[in-house]
Amino acid sequence: MQLWVGLGNPGAQYALHRHNVGFMAVDVIAEAHGFGPWQKKFRSQIAEGRIGSDRVLLLKPQTFMNDSGDAVQQALHFYKLDVGALTVFHDELDLAPFKVKVRVGGGLAGHNGLRSIDAALGPEFRRVRIGIGHPGPGRKDLVTRHVLGNYSKAEMEPLSDVLAAIAGEAEWLADGDDARFMSEVALRLQQAD
Repeated sequence: MQLWVGLGNPGAQYALHRHNVGFMAVDVIAEAHGFGPWQKKFRSQIAEGRIGSDRVLLLKPQTFMNDSGDAVQQALHFYKLDVGALTVFHDELDLAPFKVKVRVGGGLAGHNGLRSIDAALGPEFRRVRIGIGHPGPGRKDLVTRHVLGNYSKAEMEPLSDVLAAIAGEAEWLADGDDARFMSEVALRLQQAD
């Protein structure tokens, strides 16, 4: 079994924030792969299903970003999974908008959800980084507003394309072929342009 966590903040007022793209990704995966209904468990919303032959539990912590690690740790402990079974989908300031990169480990880049998971479990978990772009070099004053801002109308179509590509190529991720997942997502996005 694998645990795939989408990071975001609970509540309708946050639904379209760039910071919530992790929630959006696991929602689209659940829909595309016919997962069961969302249920409350581990201070989270969870949905179970299969991607290819792999059993996957999707999890959206309802703890707010800063305390995501507790919810993730509870789920891993309950299912007796190690950190190698964990994949976290999150927004990434240092990637161009709608670019997708996967890596295991790495820095936290000021991301409070990643910081919370790292504090609970250490840094060696797989991350699916979904680019939201940076508001501009030397513009730290704009970062919070950018991250916690809603996607604009003009961004809705490329957002929809990237989420569909992630869900459509999720089987590569489930199989552990991160490089193939990234190249297939990039190819889909080229075709969408």
